[in-house]
Amino acid sequence: MADPTPVIDDLRAESEELDLLTAELSPAQWALPTPAPGWTVAHQIAHLAWTDRSALLAVTDADAFHALVEKALAAPGSFVDEGAEEGARLAPAELLSTWREGRTALDQALRNASPGARFPWYGPPMSAASMATARLMETWAHGLDIADALGVVRTHTARLRHVARLGVRTRDFAHTAHGLTPPAEEFRVELTAPSGDVWTYGPEDAPQRVTGPALDFCLLVTQRAHRADLALTAVGPDADRWLDIAQAFAGPPGTGRPAKGASA
Repeated sequence: MADPTPVIDDLRAESEELDLLTAELSPAQWALPTPAPGWTVAHQIAHLAWTDRSALLAVTDADAFHALVEKALAAPGSFVDEGAEEGARLAPAELLSTWREGRTALDQALRNASPGARFPWYGPPMSAASMATARLMETWAHGLDIADALGVVRTHTARLRHVARLGVRTRDFAHTAHGLTPPAEEFRVELTAPSGDVWTYGPEDAPQRVTGPALDFCLLVTQRAHRADLALTAVGPDADRWLDIAQAFAGPPGTGRPAKGASA
């Protein structure tokens, strides 16, 4: 059984880095549009705060979480935007405080979780390590949107390994989300980390494979960049199709981002 502490520590570090980026923003900066249509910087932080609260309920109060899922099922196309919109209306100081309190409570709940416990989610049930990984993935991805809005270039770290691993593990889920039958055999995935190390997944002799920079793979599976703008290579028809539909997040398929230079 994997010790969840390292990924929980990395989630905390990722959140603290984003906190530093947003803590001193002016009201005008909170209102800047981000690459997500209709979402400002405030919407991005509000979404993280809302999802942290959802995760906290999943870990500590399954009945309350299931009630939240029922609300989501009643409005599958709008419940995420509605949660972000509600939080974005808060004053920046209150929004920051809400986000900080929620993520701190989730951090403690994940650290206190019983070994082997699994928690409900919008996709398959999750362990504490999986829940922390999913939260890190979202924090990193939405942090990118905020950095883009602010014109800030972020330094990518070894914490990307959690996002990359989640992207590999959600291969079959991505197919199912698109109404497709997942491939029967595993793929080989070889990704070059920011440090120059190579992260590998799957059988070394697998005939179908994906290779390229870990950052590009993470941008793909979080749908922060179009495949055409990334230096990823697929060998084999199933691996190639996967790169067109990959998603590391729960819920229905997203629309992704247009390729650079694509007409509006």
